[in-house]
Amino acid sequence: MKTALILLLFITGASCSEQESQTSSDAPVVGASHEEPVFSYPETDADALAEAITSTSGITSFLLFSGDEVVSEHYTGNAARDRFTNIKSASKSLLNVLVYAALENGYIDNLDQPIETWLGDYYENIDDERKKSITVRHLITMSTGLQSTSFGNYGRWVVSPDWVAFVLNSELQHEPGSRMVYSTGDTHLLSAVLTRATGMNLRSFANQYLTGPTGIRIGGWDTDPKGFYFGGNNMAVTPGGLLAMGRLYLNGGTLNGQRVLSQEWVDESFTKHFEQSSYNRRGHDYGYLWWHNTFGPHSAWFAWGYGGQYVFILPDFNAVAVFTGNPDQRDRGLNNRIFALMEDQIVPWLFHNSEQ
Repeated sequence: MKTALILLLFITGASCSEQESQTSSDAPVVGASHEEPVFSYPETDADALAEAITSTSGITSFLLFSGDEVVSEHYTGNAARDRFTNIKSASKSLLNVLVYAALENGYIDNLDQPIETWLGDYYENIDDERKKSITVRHLITMSTGLQSTSFGNYGRWVVSPDWVAFVLNSELQHEPGSRMVYSTGDTHLLSAVLTRATGMNLRSFANQYLTGPTGIRIGGWDTDPKGFYFGGNNMAVTPGGLLAMGRLYLNGGTLNGQRVLSQEWVDESFTKHFEQSSYNRRGHDYGYLWWHNTFGPHSAWFAWGYGGQYVFILPDFNAVAVFTGNPDQRDRGLNNRIFALMEDQIVPWLFHNSEQ
């Protein structure tokens, strides 16, 4: 990758950083070979990286895995590698494992099965054929077209007596599959589907197909008024468990020498099914319950939860970065500070200290 050297100017602001490269005003020489420009990162060291992490407010734990080891690790307060913390919506990415397990073990035939297959009782008074066309694939790409239960609608949803009914009876605002709209209601429908399809509550299913093969334990996990485990929120996992999750996908579906997911499933999950789809100005892409963006030319897939819960997977550096924050304390700007750390400190450190 190291061919011609070009200066990268990082401009970090409230929402994103822009990359500008110098271009020559000289006319191109006919027949001349043209090399792809590369990014140049400032030199950094472990002490500078540690100082950047520890001086950034709002971060309660940080682990950086590169190669075959944890190369940086920091905690504040009561946080520790094996202490459970609420990972909020980062739990959506863990559901990806459970969807694969349901497919692999025959509980679900394929991603294009209509969810009415398992939620027929909820469809008894639904006549809209478009709602009947909603599939498992639409749930894992958050593209059901149903009105989002997140943001302004969240409060009304979680105080309702039946969360599944609330979602399915909401207005259909887009054709299913036409666009991604962030909604925890979609992933909660996924929880109900997995529960009905497997005949097990989702915690029991996760204990068998997630904790068993990976060692990733789940602590507290909320349920809705009907007893369905919260699909995509309020799940407690340790920072060490988040690191294991990142390593599982980094390694193409294997962890500690054991295959848990197929390489094909990881590849499909890490495909941009919807681009520039997030509600924020940075414009993240979306795969199967995983977000995507880039730092310079380097691709990053990540789990993301309210309050600073992140698992970044950086294949170019064979690396995983884990952050947690306090989800009970609204810390404005924390997401931007974490992305600035990734862009200005962590990726440059990996660039200079990892084999390309």
